[in-house]
Amino acid sequence: MSIPALEMSVTTPSLLFPAISLLMLAYTNRFVVLANVIRQLSHVENASTQDVILRQIHNLRKRLQVIRRMQAFGVLSFVFCTLSMFSLLLGWVVVGAYLFAVSLILLVISLLFSFYEVNVSTNAINIELEKFNNLKES
Repeated sequence: MSIPALEMSVTTPSLLFPAISLLMLAYTNRFVVLANVIRQLSHVENASTQDVILRQIHNLRKRLQVIRRMQAFGVLSFVFCTLSMFSLLLGWVVVGAYLFAVSLILLVISLLFSFYEVNVSTNAINIELEKFNNLKES
């Protein structure tokens, strides 16, 4: 199987730089918001909501793990994109193209973790809404 002719310049992977940078900023913002939620939960001392708080803590731990993976794959994508540009600068077009492909795959994995984190955070909101159901019942 032959490799098709590649027409790739340094500008091709450089197109990902702003996207990855903005993505990492969004991931950092998610982490900061999550840290603030954890700090707020630590001040709650209501015995009637103890079960809800424990479930929230479980959910928050899961979200922290997912955000860490999102960030790791995003950073790796950035690194491989940079290596791709470096390879293309040296004239190693095939190596640069493969490194760019790896960068794209890592970016997709990061985005999939982001999608999963959105689903987990939706569960956290549903747990919070259960408080209102409990208030309505009592």
